[in-house]
Amino acid sequence: MIDVGDLRKGDMIVYQNEMYRVIEANKHFMGRGSGLIRTRLKSVITGLIKEVSFSSGEKVEEADISFRKAQYLYNDGDHYYFMLLDTYEQYSLPAQELEDEKFYLTENLEVDLIFFNGNPVSIQLPTVVVLTVIDTEPNFKGNTVSGGGKPATLETGLKTTVPFFVERGQKIKVDTRTGDYLERA
Repeated sequence: MIDVGDLRKGDMIVYQNEMYRVIEANKHFMGRGSGLIRTRLKSVITGLIKEVSFSSGEKVEEADISFRKAQYLYNDGDHYYFMLLDTYEQYSLPAQELEDEKFYLTENLEVDLIFFNGNPVSIQLPTVVVLTVIDTEPNFKGNTVSGGGKPATLETGLKTTVPFFVERGQKIKVDTRTGDYLERA
C-alpha cells in the first residue's frame, strides 16, 4: 500500500480493482482539517481518464508490475514497437498509451518496458535523452544579455526552450520528466 500523499506522475496504482497510471497529483490543504489529494488517473486497460480526490492519509494499492529492458524500434502511426534485449521478443504499444513519452523516443533508445499481468502496458524512459535541434531562431550577437532562451523544435517534434547559443543541427540533452534543456551533448 502506498500513501496517496506520495503519489507522483507516472506511478501505477490499483483503484477500484483496475490499474491506473497517475497523470497528475496535486495536494490541497484547507485551513482546518485534513488536506485533499486531487489526482487524474488514466486507466491502463481502457484509456479513460478519471479525476479522483483522496483524503490525506488514505492508502491505495500499488500495482504489481515488472520492468524489462527493451529497445525502441519504430512506429507505424498507430503503434510503437519495442524489442526485449534478453529474448528479442517484439511488443507493441498503442500510440495513445505513449502520449508524453513519444516525444523522447528515437530509434534504438533503451527503455524499461512495464508489464502488468504478463502484458506490456507502458514504458519508463531514461531520465536524460539526447535529441537533435531541427528548428530554432539564429543566434545574434548581443542577445545573451537578457538571459532566458529561445524556442526550439527537436527531431521528435518536442518543443522546448534552449539557450541562445544552441543552433540548428546540434545535439542536446533533455530531461524526460520535465522536457527541459539540460546541456549540449
